[in-house]
Amino acid sequence: MKRAAHEVTEPQDAEARRRVAPVICYPVETLPRPDLAAYQAARDGWEKVAEVVVPPREARSFHVPAGSFFRIVSIEGPQVGDLNLWSADDVDERFFSGKTRALHGTHLSTGDQLWSCLPYLRPMATITHDTLDWYGFDAFGGSVHDVIGTRCDPYTHKLLSGEEYHHCCHSNLTRALSERLGKPKQEVEPAVHDVLNVFMCTGFTRDTGQYFMKASPVRPGDYLEFFAEIDLLGALSACPGGDCSTEHSSDTAACHPLLVEVYRPKAQPAGWTSPPRNGYSRSHED
Repeated sequence: MKRAAHEVTEPQDAEARRRVAPVICYPVETLPRPDLAAYQAARDGWEKVAEVVVPPREARSFHVPAGSFFRIVSIEGPQVGDLNLWSADDVDERFFSGKTRALHGTHLSTGDQLWSCLPYLRPMATITHDTLDWYGFDAFGGSVHDVIGTRCDPYTHKLLSGEEYHHCCHSNLTRALSERLGKPKQEVEPAVHDVLNVFMCTGFTRDTGQYFMKASPVRPGDYLEFFAEIDLLGALSACPGGDCSTEHSSDTAACHPLLVEVYRPKAQPAGWTSPPRNGYSRSHED
């Protein structure tokens, strides 16, 4: 974190340097944008084809065919979920939270897309509805559905507390993927990756720039809805921090289940096709 200014001497032109205007790193005007009206129309007459209840402090996997929708739903009480996504055909292609953050910002909502890692780099899913759109950014700079936190994990927990805790989201997701693929946990663990923190309310402190969390505004009935751009394998962990108002690796926080629902539309959105993998040649020439 940035330390107090007294540790170094400010140059005479310090304020002038601070006033330099920022430049957006990745202008997205040239990105093909999803036709949200067509996606909304495709919801008419859809059929729920699957649902998975994710128990508190556990994770469960699910499958969503390309061209289908899925929702993550709050059903009993305020609860944060950690979401991983992979290509159903190749778990080496996985959600890339860092590039998604660079393209869409620190917190996601309707119209934003979840991008896959290099060398694939294509939209995996599009957010089509968010009942927490109203929250925006609060006075602390906090908002919901972030792509800045990495997921609670037992390694950091061990580092900070000296104790072992096996219901961190990283471990939960590892167990869920192991069960889905029928492979040992140690073998699949490297495929578990940084998450979309669904319903989590987070930001950065203004003075030190530290990542913070606060009580999630989610309530039963709220949901975050996606359209699967490719065949997806997903895993969702109901975080052991509950609504993350106090801590995020805990056996004492009030935790609740989450629901994943999968919907099949009667017809695909008008003009939609599943995106191909990124077209870069991979030549990396001088």
